[in-house]
Amino acid sequence: MPDSSFVGSSQNNATTKRDVKQVPFVELYNHRLQGVVSSGSDIERVYVSFFEAGTLDFYCSTNNNRPCGGLGGYPCKHLQSVMKEAIAAYGIDQVINYLKVPGDLNQITSPQDILNRRGTVKKEPASEVFSRFLNYLRYLELPTANSPLPEMSWFV
Repeated sequence: MPDSSFVGSSQNNATTKRDVKQVPFVELYNHRLQGVVSSGSDIERVYVSFFEAGTLDFYCSTNNNRPCGGLGGYPCKHLQSVMKEAIAAYGIDQVINYLKVPGDLNQITSPQDILNRRGTVKKEPASEVFSRFLNYLRYLELPTANSPLPEMSWFV
């Protein structure tokens, strides 16, 4: 599962307990750092954003595939939020390694250091990321139980 965010995180987040429904959804998956964040102004709208590994190409659009208005030749606030949340969740070293950030890695100490090495805007549909996000939310709504989920029973 090298393309999955289920690979163990090097960062221990036990001391920073948060409600998972109140933070952005981020994952390291399919050679991307991708996620879904709230618009901040419209409860009905979310933004689907990604950074591509290797090139750091990026894109941000609404869940209806409308381009983000803040997206120029640089990452918008939604992309910045996805990057910050990924570093909080996985640790900066894992994010740097997964994205294959170019340059002197010893000089990267903050999300802004990664964002400064930006790629270009790469328009792609948001459907796959948004679908994964909705599936993730579905699991959060399930009642607590000790039995395995039917679709994951092969893990047992």
